[in-house]
Amino acid sequence: MARRNRRKIIQNVRLTGIADRGKAVGRDQEGMVVFVEGGVPGDLMDVMTQRKKKGVWNGIPHQIHEFSEDRTEAFCQHFSECGGCKWQHLQYSAQIKHKNKVVLDAFSRLAKVEIEDIQDIIGAEKTKNYRNKMVYSFSNRKWISQEIIDKGQEVDFRNGLGFYRAGAFDKVVDIHECHLQDNLSNKLRNRLRDYTLENNISYHDPKSHKGFMRNLFVRNNRKGEWMVNLVFHSNDQEIIKAMMEMVKSEFPEIVSLWYTINPKMNDSTADLDRIHFSGDKFLQESLGDVKFNIGPKSFFQTNTFQAERLYQTVLDFAEFKGTENVYDLYTGLGSIALYVAKYCKKVVGIEEIEAAIEDAKMNQVLNGIENATFYAGDVKNILDDSFAERHGRPDLLITDPPRMGMHPDVVNMLLRLESPKIIYVSCNPSTQARDVALLKEKYKVLKIRPVDMFPHTHHIENVALLQLRK
Repeated sequence: MARRNRRKIIQNVRLTGIADRGKAVGRDQEGMVVFVEGGVPGDLMDVMTQRKKKGVWNGIPHQIHEFSEDRTEAFCQHFSECGGCKWQHLQYSAQIKHKNKVVLDAFSRLAKVEIEDIQDIIGAEKTKNYRNKMVYSFSNRKWISQEIIDKGQEVDFRNGLGFYRAGAFDKVVDIHECHLQDNLSNKLRNRLRDYTLENNISYHDPKSHKGFMRNLFVRNNRKGEWMVNLVFHSNDQEIIKAMMEMVKSEFPEIVSLWYTINPKMNDSTADLDRIHFSGDKFLQESLGDVKFNIGPKSFFQTNTFQAERLYQTVLDFAEFKGTENVYDLYTGLGSIALYVAKYCKKVVGIEEIEAAIEDAKMNQVLNGIENATFYAGDVKNILDDSFAERHGRPDLLITDPPRMGMHPDVVNMLLRLESPKIIYVSCNPSTQARDVALLKEKYKVLKIRPVDMFPHTHHIENVALLQLRK
């Protein structure tokens, strides 16, 4: 039996804010909540519904009657197709206003706490070309919009190099100019497209898992140096060497060149070897006066410019006296731990990914830092009473967990440790607020300050300072 089409037009929806995953939100004339992909707060529009979930309509603009004063022209030619920078059509001043509101709403609605000092969001000075790492995908199926198909012109659906279209695991939006990274990233990607098509080198088929070209990883630092890792499906040295030599000769800015062989059913390469082809094995970047050697597998904050401002916020909230014993949970490659090390007596970092801890120790030696110690393992397993006995009760505990927030066992351990201060850095205000709600049994929130790491997206970082109740 055919499924009934439930789409309908909801008229005169005034959009008032930003909701989950960057969608605009408003209400219809009966007060029903409507989420709109591609809307802007302030728009008055008719909405074409796509689905109803938990009593809430989700849809797309059908006809806009009044345009928001905050609307602007998107600067990227791929904006309507790519889906990566969803807020390019929203003025940046409005973006940070709405991001700030997302944080405050999470704390009032989920944490239900009062905040003594709400500091202004730190907006990005650089809103284009701000990323230091990009990952592109090769696919033998190119995403073509329905609008182009409907024109009846001859369309080539084969071979795209860019980003997977949201909701289409097997189709790539063929990107010719991306504004997220400095322009050499565009030049390299476009040159590889030309080279592979000219030489009839096959692109990956996500359905059959055949095809030679898989991914392109591109990193850069603020010195203008670049690291590239090309991912191939199989180890055909004749093709690989010719392509790598072409990249090496035509792009002297690439000072570190690698490749990876990935015959797996998925694109994850964390468990695969990187094969060094030429140049240095690391890019070097600095945050403040701390230097970091960054390898092809290293996790490093993707927006270097804003990372410094994020870590400076941590430093400002800490108000170090130089005598503090500091724990840094979910330390990654130790970026926060090493950044604050010279301001405290000692710092201990914990991170689940062993390779990240190896990077942390390497960068500790690089900077001559002697008062830092790092442990590899799951925070919920390592941070226990015996750990606290060995390293002493923390005077300050810094935690920067992944998007899902802290494990309940970690939250309970923090309540037992009773560190006088906790600085909670989060890339997900909802899970941060959830954890703060659990911690408010013993802690109050003194300060928060959001930091915008990713302009034109819905993502937002937030730093919260918690103080133990007396």
